[in-house]
Amino acid sequence: MAHPESLAPITAWTVDGIPADARRSLERIARSEDVERIAVLPDVHVAGASCVGCAVATKRLLYPALVGQDIGCGIATAAFDGAASSLLPHAEHLLETLLERVPIIRHRGSLAERPTSPLPNIDDLSHPSLASVARHDGLRELGTLGRGNHFIEFQRDGDDRLWLMVHSGSRVMGERITVHHGAVALRRRGGLPALDLDDERGQAYLADVAWACRFARANRQAMVEAVSDAIGGRFGLRIDPTSVVDCDHNHVRIESIDDERRLVHRKGASPAHTDAVGLIPGAMGRDSFHVRGRGVTASLYSSSHGAGRVMSRGRARHAFDRRALFRSLADVTVARAIAPRLSEELPEAYRDIHAVMRAQRSLVRIERVVRGFVVHKGVD
Repeated sequence: MAHPESLAPITAWTVDGIPADARRSLERIARSEDVERIAVLPDVHVAGASCVGCAVATKRLLYPALVGQDIGCGIATAAFDGAASSLLPHAEHLLETLLERVPIIRHRGSLAERPTSPLPNIDDLSHPSLASVARHDGLRELGTLGRGNHFIEFQRDGDDRLWLMVHSGSRVMGERITVHHGAVALRRRGGLPALDLDDERGQAYLADVAWACRFARANRQAMVEAVSDAIGGRFGLRIDPTSVVDCDHNHVRIESIDDERRLVHRKGASPAHTDAVGLIPGAMGRDSFHVRGRGVTASLYSSSHGAGRVMSRGRARHAFDRRALFRSLADVTVARAIAPRLSEELPEAYRDIHAVMRAQRSLVRIERVVRGFVVHKGVD
């Protein structure tokens, strides 16, 4: 697509073109100071001041809006040493396990009862106020799902193997880190606030982003371990440790692009370096994909992180009635009590994940397809 010289180049992999509102947002980002190039993935859609489903490269400026508040949000998966078909008759019990072991917002009880997954060193955070949040709210939220499109699913692959997939992030920590550093970020050309990597504030933000990514990974690990322990106790199945994969899709990192140091911002974009393992979930209870990256420089070594919304949450709530919901989820076990509130997450509110995968076949190769049959969503 052609752009005036004042815009950073935008390269896109899309299903049916860039939506008009996303195009306007991307062109505003392309005018922003120090932005060198933008990669647009097939799940692109507007989210706040930027877009989900894009990667942006800069030389020295860090733009928190191009990462978002859920720093380190990502996907973890693990396979059990058993057949999914043997547990299909027990789908309700599997759902009960998820509801019991994975709180949405926070754990109840004392801190001594928190998950045992190692927490990143709190003293590595850049400010005492952030360390205080980590010691209190952070610990209480470790091992919790969060709201919105966060989920935990039992899935089966083409060989009938049972898999677990978790989508969650850094919970309160990502939000607090973003707000803390956003308060000192300076508005730049294009309108977005930024921090400079060449000064202490920029370095502190980059370090705290890395901390939040480690926290988010520990959060997903805690959920996997909690469910694994319960499934082992109830059904005798164990997780194969060689099957565990974890990758995040909201971050900014220093990477080499065309042999030059660049800051790569990803918001809803999975790393897809050569042979890097990736996880791309579809909509609720639909196909998800285990992939390997092809290392395409023009995409800033990125791929989509999912299917991508085509309908806002508000519009979806009004578009789908109870009959449509249960028809769409006929083969998926969800908590009946929250089913009426799941309309905003119905597959029909998202792009067809198979079309998304076709649009980015030059970016990743598919290694495995799994399909969810028990879903716990971030709705209570």
